[in-house]
Amino acid sequence: MTYLLHTERLSLRPCQNEDLNSLHKLWIDANVRRFLFDDRQISCEQAQSFIETSTENFTNYGYGIWLFFENQNDLIAGFAGLLHSLQEAPSLIFGTCPSLWGRGYAKEAARTVLNYAFDVLDLERVIADVDEPNEASIRVLEAIGMSQTRRAIINERPLLYYEIHIYRH
Repeated sequence: MTYLLHTERLSLRPCQNEDLNSLHKLWIDANVRRFLFDDRQISCEQAQSFIETSTENFTNYGYGIWLFFENQNDLIAGFAGLLHSLQEAPSLIFGTCPSLWGRGYAKEAARTVLNYAFDVLDLERVIADVDEPNEASIRVLEAIGMSQTRRAIINERPLLYYEIHIYRH
């Protein structure tokens, strides 16, 4: 099965071992890690582990983390994907290179991943969580049709939880 996804402006493909340096650089960017890793600078080994887990999840479940690129460009513009959980529905994650913020790429990539989850994989539900101060990601989640279900304080940080059932285009 091919896991290549496309939109009018973006190409998405699963992350691979060869992407480690570029993806690690994105994930340790202060503007990205602020909300992605609770402002922790992850090691290269931790980034490698995320890539390996994603690769295994594509094999086992048909989803993982996609990298997205502006069409006709081979520089990573961001990432979007689904994290596997044994206890819950897959969890949507996404992020964009700060130099490309404001172009709607996160929304476009996240919507494409949801379309794939519901139309190809026949998933019934996808969840997400977001740091409450992360207004840009909250706007993305709401724009793609996700609804807030609850709020909690985790590790002294306010988190909002979202979900969506069978995505409507």
